Amino acid sequence: MLRRIFNSAVVLTALLAGLNASAQSGEYLSYTPYSIFGIGDLSQQGSAYNRSMGGVGIASRNVRYQNSLNPAAITARDSLSFMLDFSLLNSNIIYRQGDLTSARNINNISSMAISFPVWRSMSMIFGIAPYSSAGYGYTVKETDPSIIATTGNITYQDYGQGSYYKLYGGIGHTFWKKLSVGAEADYIFGNCNKYFTENFSKSGFNAVQDSYLLYLNAFTGKFGVQYEQKFGSKTKVGFGATYSLGANMHGTVDYKHSSVGSAETVVVSSHSDTLGVNAAPVRIASELGLGLSVNFDERIRAEINYIFADWTNTGMGTANGFAVTNSKLPFSTTARQSVRAGLEYTPDRYNVRYWYKRVSYRAGAYYNNEYYKVGGNEINTFGITLGATLPVFRWYNGVSVAVDMGQRGTAVAGLVRERYIKFCVGLNLHDIWFQKRRFE
Repeated sequence: MLRRIFNSAVVLTALLAGLNASAQSGEYLSYTPYSIFGIGDLSQQGSAYNRSMGGVGIASRNVRYQNSLNPAAITARDSLSFMLDFSLLNSNIIYRQGDLTSARNINNISSMAISFPVWRSMSMIFGIAPYSSAGYGYTVKETDPSIIATTGNITYQDYGQGSYYKLYGGIGHTFWKKLSVGAEADYIFGNCNKYFTENFSKSGFNAVQDSYLLYLNAFTGKFGVQYEQKFGSKTKVGFGATYSLGANMHGTVDYKHSSVGSAETVVVSSHSDTLGVNAAPVRIASELGLGLSVNFDERIRAEINYIFADWTNTGMGTANGFAVTNSKLPFSTTARQSVRAGLEYTPDRYNVRYWYKRVSYRAGAYYNNEYYKVGGNEINTFGITLGATLPVFRWYNGVSVAVDMGQRGTAVAGLVRERYIKFCVGLNLHDIWFQKRRFE
């Protein structure tokens, strides 16, 4: 057992090193103009299993799949089982602003986690997943005639990239075979580069560039509870709740104001601010999640989730490096809300003759309000999901696939509309530990 835990820890460490390397190599892990604000684009948590059902999982208790959305859910397992989940995400996005369109596709890791029992009805989980990311690059031309008459044509170029990850470990326990509770410790870390440049067409003017390099980390945690009640011999109704703690972000914001010429770049001024010491404090918002699920005869599962997080007083709307104050459409923080629903159907999971009857088919839908406004306009995201888990080998091993089709934002009022289709593929690996051998 210890050897297997050690090998799993080595895999997680190698993955962590790979994530840091890819973040430093210049590859975008996300791309959206809205990620210029705050800590970027918040990642959808969960594996391909969760994504295929609209992102639900707060109330789910399923022994066949690892569910990291609620730390209380990790106790839903065979008592001797070791589980590993690894998911990859491919995003294909078409952007539109007015009559302009562009497209981009991006690949990233969605999640990786291992879980195992530690004592009777107690289990543990360790994993890593993207928390948020920034990736953007766009150009705007000055249109004010009075400014152009003095300086000539001005082109504003804004671009940036970076990523933040969540490293987590949790423990859960089940009481009376109905009530499960769990707690999770989270460490969020990463860095991001942001550049804002003004280029002048007249030769007598040097370009001006403001750059921010953010090194951030935060310690936070999550608590979860699940309760499942039987009604008759085939129906189970479950309730789940999670609460993620708000936390101050730590780290530094390195700022440089530079004059960029054809021959050299001169740093006019620079300073490094430590968050909460000589810079304004910035926080991650606390989050409340509620879920309700129904399980009928191990064939039909349905769930609905509601999530609320108030980012209004987190400081991201005013802090240097987080706020966007030089935009004609200024950003501001707001409450983030999400409604998600999902359905799963498995014709006959114990059928040994027809493989396709053991396949779990899923569908879902979601609607989100993002944690920011642009020019006073709420940015909303909505979509539908489809997916399935294809059983392979024995036990509960399988390959999960999910398709997410949706839209964020709108193409009016100078905003950018994103229409996307995302593919997520996950491996659900399952093994039995702690077996006692008998010899006759």
